[in-house]
Amino acid sequence: SLADTGILKETWERMNRRASGGVDGQSAEQFGHELEIQVEAICARLKAGTYRAPPVRRVEIPKGPGKVGTRPLGIPTVSDRLLQRAVARILEAVFEADFLECSHGFRPGRNPHHAVQALRVQIVTKKVMQVFEADIRSYFTRINRQWLRKMVAHRIADPVILSLIGKWLNAGAMQNGVIVHTEEGTPQGGPISPVLSNIYLHFLLDLWFEKKIKPTCRGEAYLVRFADDFVVTFQFREDVDCFQTKVKERFAEFGLELAEEKTRRILFGRFAAITRQRHGQGRPETFEFLGFKHVAGVDRSGRFALIRLPSAKSCRKFLARTREWIMEHRHWRRWEQQLQLTRMLCGFYQYFALHHCERKL
Repeated sequence: SLADTGILKETWERMNRRASGGVDGQSAEQFGHELEIQVEAICARLKAGTYRAPPVRRVEIPKGPGKVGTRPLGIPTVSDRLLQRAVARILEAVFEADFLECSHGFRPGRNPHHAVQALRVQIVTKKVMQVFEADIRSYFTRINRQWLRKMVAHRIADPVILSLIGKWLNAGAMQNGVIVHTEEGTPQGGPISPVLSNIYLHFLLDLWFEKKIKPTCRGEAYLVRFADDFVVTFQFREDVDCFQTKVKERFAEFGLELAEEKTRRILFGRFAAITRQRHGQGRPETFEFLGFKHVAGVDRSGRFALIRLPSAKSCRKFLARTREWIMEHRHWRRWEQQLQLTRMLCGFYQYFALHHCERKL
């Protein structure tokens, strides 16, 4: 049971203790010193049905280089974050058995490289000629809460958990001392947010594509999704054109829309270069997925090769982040700066350490 102190204590051991505090100003260190009392109090309120979700502390973080504006981040209180993480563990355990192979984000034992590799297998070994890339506009702030609660209730019957999720969705955010409530979206920043967003797209996109789209396609069709980033590959143009129309309608039903300027269909794959040359269209177009620029190229023997390079946007973001860090830590000693910069560079190299990336790195 969620109201069992053992589950909360075990969850506390797995949590990030360095995260900043919420609206009550309590730090993780303070909470940890009186863990026994705090956990008992949470369990007592859960059993009595009197637990109230405090509003999250809203902070605005920059979207990154090349992008205008900020992204809202909701920071829950330490006690609320603990309870969210415990519920997230339960949801993950239940829904992990339901999630499809095409989904790679926020799942145990999966990372962006698995999604990139799955996409490579489709393009190199399957009958793929068309790539549909899309971007969901303001995904986290537009999720329809009624639909989300129905989706969770499809597999979760515990009224305590369903009630808690409802409270978190409606808790609102405190900004400059004022509590602001919204009618749609999930708060980004809480431990429950990634799993809820995964559940939403599981029903909205993954299952729909598997059950409704694939059986109606004339040729092969595949989906790869990491969180709210997804790419769909098709064998025939008529299938991708049909999907493009249907997916817009499907998303509209659930309160979402695709960003038109970032959504497109391109000819891509083993025979893309020959086909484009035949029509006098030059080299095949490229597309980006999870920070990698995907290029239809050839290897040394002249055979088709999928070349993946760090995208210009990824390099720009890394350099901007590095410059920002250097400006903030100019007072550090040189050897300390070198140590930290080496760590940052190693992280970038490890993520992009794929074949063909060496020259770019």
